[in-house]
Amino acid sequence: MSNEVPDFYQSYASYKGYETPQTGRKQIARFDAEVWYPAQFTPACRVLELGCGTGAFLAYLDTKGIRGSIGVDHDPALAEIIPANVRASFVCTDIWSALADDDLGRFDRVALFDVLEHFSPDEALRLLKALIPRLTPDARIILKVPNAACPWALQYQFGDLTHRTAFTPQSIRQLADAAGYDVLRVYAQRQGSRRRMITDMLVHRFLSWALLTPPEFWSANMYAVLVPR
Repeated sequence: MSNEVPDFYQSYASYKGYETPQTGRKQIARFDAEVWYPAQFTPACRVLELGCGTGAFLAYLDTKGIRGSIGVDHDPALAEIIPANVRASFVCTDIWSALADDDLGRFDRVALFDVLEHFSPDEALRLLKALIPRLTPDARIILKVPNAACPWALQYQFGDLTHRTAFTPQSIRQLADAAGYDVLRVYAQRQGSRRRMITDMLVHRFLSWALLTPPEFWSANMYAVLVPR
């Protein structure tokens, strides 16, 4: 049997079923609540998104009046998927090459959505440290990862064979501290209809009461906002 590790990224486009994202009122409201206000974005921000995927967040930033954003992803299959109005913002390269480019400049906000779990802990530490020279004095990093402290996150963490590290709120704080950042907040991603969110809240409130060691919060995915020291 071969010991060679298969490169699952070669089939990532077909596995994910890439489609050009829509940017309607629902998507805008979600990004407003989950990202824009918690990380205090403004239309004047220069934004870098590492692992931009199909460009949903780049398209959202365009609706908010942010121009000149840069989205980096290593997969060339995304070039024709990203919405046409922000396609010029897409840079197809790996993260390390992008950050080593002296022409990249500095950024007010950096987004890492569903990215850090693809790295080992040492690589994630290296990545956060490599970002520091690319940040303006008032910069913030906002990231999203599966919340491994909650059992509902198993489908997200282990549903993708390219994931290498599982994070909890505590380990995100540990990673940030080691990389030279303060954590402004770690918070749950809440999705679904109002009825479902109320049901979630009631069930999770009961579980927190019933269990000896409940998680910090029960969402399957979580956000964190970091600032360099």
